[in-house]
Amino acid sequence: MPRPIEARSDAEPVRPDPVATPEPVLDARIKAQVATAQEIATRFRALALETESRIAVARGVAVGDERWIAAQTALADLDRTRGEMVQIVTDLELTASARIQAGEPAYPALDAAIATLARESAAQAERIAALESALND
Repeated sequence: MPRPIEARSDAEPVRPDPVATPEPVLDARIKAQVATAQEIATRFRALALETESRIAVARGVAVGDERWIAAQTALADLDRTRGEMVQIVTDLELTASARIQAGEPAYPALDAAIATLARESAAQAERIAALESALND
């Protein structure tokens, strides 16, 4: 016959995941950041098309030529615009990190915004890399 101690379970008790309560102020901030990011993405796409045109004109010209400089300037503008997107993602990630450090549960709207905008930022980085490669080929 087993002793009482042998029948005891050492498994961790199952605890339900905490559920975040709606936070209107945070929701409004997320919505504003996402709206700003969408404006940045629209501006990025327009600048990317302009940069593409400048690179097409600059391909094969000597480094330092006016057309090459114009293409490099367009790439710098594009990278600066992407930097604005990265800043928004960073700000949202800092908010999520502060929530975790404060012992608050994950906030689904915040996590979704971070994931979406991080994907957009990564796509922008890939586009810039492709354009830089096209100029240097």
